Amino acid sequence: MNHHHPVVTTARGAVRGIRQDGTAAFLDIPYAAPPLGAGRFAPPRPHAPWDGVRDATRPGPSAPQSERRLGSVDMSPYFGPGWSRGDDYLTVNVWTPEAGSGGLPVMVFVHGGGSVAGSTRSPMYDGSAFARDGVVLVTLNYRLGIAGFLDLPGAPANRGLLDVVAALRWVRENIAAFGGDPHRVTLFGQSAGATVVGGVLATPGAAGLFRRAIVQSGSGLGAFTTEQAARVTGAAAEALGVAPQAGAFAEIPDERLVEAAAGLAGIDLRTRTHRDPLIGLSPFSLVLDTQPAASVAAGLGADVDLLVGTTTEEGNLYLAPAGRYATSRAEDVDAAAAQSHPDPARLVETYRKARPDASFGELRSAVMGDALFGVGSRALADAHAAHSASATHAYEFAWRSQGLDGQLGATHTMELPFVFDRTRLPELYGPAGLLGPGEPPADLATRTHAAWIRFARTGDPGWDPYDTGRRATMRIDTEWTQIDDPHGQERRAWS
Repeated sequence: MNHHHPVVTTARGAVRGIRQDGTAAFLDIPYAAPPLGAGRFAPPRPHAPWDGVRDATRPGPSAPQSERRLGSVDMSPYFGPGWSRGDDYLTVNVWTPEAGSGGLPVMVFVHGGGSVAGSTRSPMYDGSAFARDGVVLVTLNYRLGIAGFLDLPGAPANRGLLDVVAALRWVRENIAAFGGDPHRVTLFGQSAGATVVGGVLATPGAAGLFRRAIVQSGSGLGAFTTEQAARVTGAAAEALGVAPQAGAFAEIPDERLVEAAAGLAGIDLRTRTHRDPLIGLSPFSLVLDTQPAASVAAGLGADVDLLVGTTTEEGNLYLAPAGRYATSRAEDVDAAAAQSHPDPARLVETYRKARPDASFGELRSAVMGDALFGVGSRALADAHAAHSASATHAYEFAWRSQGLDGQLGATHTMELPFVFDRTRLPELYGPAGLLGPGEPPADLATRTHAAWIRFARTGDPGWDPYDTGRRATMRIDTEWTQIDDPHGQERRAWS
């Protein structure tokens, strides 16, 4: 075996990776056939076998997507470089300890990006720290935007989720060759990726493919109803000038689908019976008439250990980089409440009482953060804790970045560099960096990363389980503090 280029044989063919610092990385390994033409709107299919050894030393293409910017903050470590073109993008990256002892815990990560952006090329998702610490880490690309999530007659729903399940099947079949234990798989994801993880938890066909799940700033109530999704489909069909069905969409090139997806913002998805779970931020999510939290409450995912959590100030990312945090007024707080709650006045009153010193920006962010992530995360944790033989654990990531003059705080995405132990990435610092000026506490990444690994190994991240009585939650900050029922007043206002 070449010292610098280890070769592993998968079920479809051999791949040549690259060694660095005691770990081996294998990039751009296909887990499904390229989604071309009508195949973009079909379930994932097996990839054709290849002869010889496929090069797995360089990053590959990503799902079609438009460039994402969030005002004045540099989100490139999170979104990656945008659309890297190429057909064969339903791929995984695998990092593994070089020694390759076998039987190691496996962690499979689903990236976020509003279901329209992101890829395995994002610098944040380098898995070498996991491999260094004895875990086989897998990242994956999945279909995004119209190809991944538009609900179309003649096409299966939630194709991006079906891709994730196909990647889990690939892991089951192949990960032993990389030193991983196919029966000790933890599926984890963040933001839209975490909502997908909740959806996979509630997918009967995925049962048995993973043993544990981590939902980082997702929502067990984040799916659109078919009625809501049909509005998005109608708008997309109109923008493209075609009939709203899979056959018509299959004729349209990716460039035009990406362009149309980018123009779909701002559709009012509120119906007589349902609010918009994404409060207008993205027209794409899972499409399910039963929310994942309700499916879990009915017993799905009961054999999977679950770790679920949010950051303390999720909403700041949607306000501060656009200059909307400091300029927030009382009416903005009211508008955020009206978008997400049947009794907005009572909701605002509860938040004001619970946070007497909060600015309008803080209140607006808190309402948005709960509407997007908090309420749906607690619903998932409660459902799992009440109906599962497996353990439930909860966390809240509370460390405040001083980015954007302290307005980023403990915002959405803030836990990721700590989970991946990637706080040394230079682009996370400086005036536009997520971590801002100065250094985070030296051991915060070490401890956070270790808790995630401990959960993947044992089902216990190192603190008390969550139940529907105490709701024990670890608050992760410079100090780690276990608290019971954090934000209880706010929580009750949503029930």
